[in-house]
Amino acid sequence: MAIIQPPSKVLVSGANGYVAMWVVQEFLEHGYAVRGTVRSAERGKHLKKQFAKYGDKLEIVVVEDITKEGAFDEAVKGIDAIAHTASPFYLNAQLIEPAVKGTVGILQSTLKHSTTVKRVVITSSAVAVMHNVPTPTTFTEEDWNLQSVEIVKEKGENAPSGAMYQASKTLAEQAAWKFVEDHKQEMSWDVAVVNPPFVSSLLPAIHEVTGLASLNTSAKLFYDHVADASMVEAEYLSKTGGNWIDVRDLAAAHRLALEKPDAGNERIIVSAGAFKWQDFVDAANALRPAPKLSKPLPKGIPGSGTAHPHTIHMVTYDVTKVNRILGLKYRSIAETTLDTLTDYEARGW
Repeated sequence: MAIIQPPSKVLVSGANGYVAMWVVQEFLEHGYAVRGTVRSAERGKHLKKQFAKYGDKLEIVVVEDITKEGAFDEAVKGIDAIAHTASPFYLNAQLIEPAVKGTVGILQSTLKHSTTVKRVVITSSAVAVMHNVPTPTTFTEEDWNLQSVEIVKEKGENAPSGAMYQASKTLAEQAAWKFVEDHKQEMSWDVAVVNPPFVSSLLPAIHEVTGLASLNTSAKLFYDHVADASMVEAEYLSKTGGNWIDVRDLAAAHRLALEKPDAGNERIIVSAGAFKWQDFVDAANALRPAPKLSKPLPKGIPGSGTAHPHTIHMVTYDVTKVNRILGLKYRSIAETTLDTLTDYEARGW
């Protein structure tokens, strides 16, 4: 039997965020009620407008500062499950304190002030799993990115922004699992963690976007590599990449992680696979009719991506656990590229 099922009420923290908006939509579309937290009433207006057809199934509450003790005390009351997505993804920000305090804070509030919550799913990241390696490596849920934590300890505020972000995700997730270990005798609910890859948001934005400059980090990366020929050199596209997941599939993973009994107390990597940017560029150039965008599509070196026999992916992930527990189905590079560029065309980009 599912841990939760419609019409249960789910708290989504940071509900106006890029991934969080798709998580909110996923729950509403499947018949759940949602209480979303935002940092100000102004930030909640777009949420209410975007999901107006769901009426009072969506409730917005303000949590001004997720790092303050007791920030979520009121928000967790009367809730059946929680999807904690609130954590910044802007590489130039000081990220560690809000990431750690926000994660531990929502768990503390749940323990102290909720009698109804059955599970909390936390959005972590694959960067809390992987680290830089000299040879091709497949990472599993047993791995931790302690490398970035050591860099930040050593260099402090002078640490590279990427290391700062990776350390924030690693330390926040470690703090969550320590909380579970310390309080397991008191908890009537459990925790699940989803770890999506670095480029986890490749689909059109449904959060408030005023233009290209307001895209979040991962969405702007996609635009720069796949929709603007002036941004990157041809050889770069076949040499660089990562691992990816369509944000709609990531949203589904959050719902499934709250529903599936076996997801409790599990750390789950969710990844559609490794890619080179050339893979998305080739998919974009194969679209018929061709999208009418404001700038020429990059060409790169066609066929030099993942399909090329000499291509090497330095980092891959073992997705045995997500397949076994969540049974998540992934969209293809072709489908994600089509939907994203269709959105760009509609926006005049």
